[in-house]
Amino acid sequence: MAKRSEGPTLAGVSLSSLDQPVFDGAGATKGDLVAYLDAVHERMLPGLRDRALSVVRARLGQQAFMQKNLPAYAPDWIRTTSVWAQASKRDVRYPVCDDRRTLMWLANQRAVEYHPALLPVDSDRQTHLVLDLDPPDDVEPLDGFRMAVAATLLVRQALDDAGLTGGVKTSGAKGVHVFVPLTEDATVPDVAAATRALAARAARLDPAVATTEFVREERGGKVFVDSTRAGGATVVAAYSPRVRPGVPVSFPLAWDELEEARPGDFTILDAAERLASRRDDPWAAATSSPQRLPADLVAEGHEIPIARVVAMHEGKRRKRQGLSDHQAEAAGEKPSSPGGRAL
Repeated sequence: MAKRSEGPTLAGVSLSSLDQPVFDGAGATKGDLVAYLDAVHERMLPGLRDRALSVVRARLGQQAFMQKNLPAYAPDWIRTTSVWAQASKRDVRYPVCDDRRTLMWLANQRAVEYHPALLPVDSDRQTHLVLDLDPPDDVEPLDGFRMAVAATLLVRQALDDAGLTGGVKTSGAKGVHVFVPLTEDATVPDVAAATRALAARAARLDPAVATTEFVREERGGKVFVDSTRAGGATVVAAYSPRVRPGVPVSFPLAWDELEEARPGDFTILDAAERLASRRDDPWAAATSSPQRLPADLVAEGHEIPIARVVAMHEGKRRKRQGLSDHQAEAAGEKPSSPGGRAL
């Protein structure tokens, strides 16, 4: 029997099937994915290092899926961390992507999206406050992105008013993410409270543009200022590709670039070249100076109910009363079912 030839290697990882589409309808190959991630690894790894990592993997002919537990066949040189999953009552063995070799191995497994935990390994301190600006689903991608940008500028004003600064990046879809680096004294409950307060302040600046309403049906076509990214949550990493046609990436921008940007401007086929042509690194600059949360912001946030919990209790109340959403609306109440959220 003829011996199977080995594929090319990169960072000590043997690669395969580089000429295949990275996923159906991607418009790019697996080789394009590997080449892009290798080109940006020095910029991307700081956001992945020392954090439990969830990835979205893509296979030809199959739906993409979120993978948290590292497969048993993974090489033993990949660092891992175990996290107790309350829902499944088991330890989940997450990969920790600390280096180029691990990133290349994951890329060869068709890991397209990279969603690191907000908490570092063995830490109970959240390093960044995160706000996710999420436009309505029923608008064209460019229109939705423009709406998200308008809401993001409200967040920037709220940050300025609070004496804080942050970095901004496209989500890789229609939305925008804002990150604020934090000092180590910020506890998770206080970060969560400050996030709620900033979201509320941004929405109050222009209620016609932004809302903090968790239930999709109640957002009235406005941009959702999502303040739920805290504690055990994840968020897609800066420079991470997304499983969408064209394979766009979550791309950091300077604030003065935001209004001219388009969501399709940054893909795995051209984002690395864009980075190579610029001298500055706005993401590193904006996220490398930790800031202390203002006491008044934290106090305000602790007075704001957690939207997800409010929606959950309202749903349970209606279930106990035997009311369907249709019946509840007929009775003049709000629908209870929040839409699913993509990370």
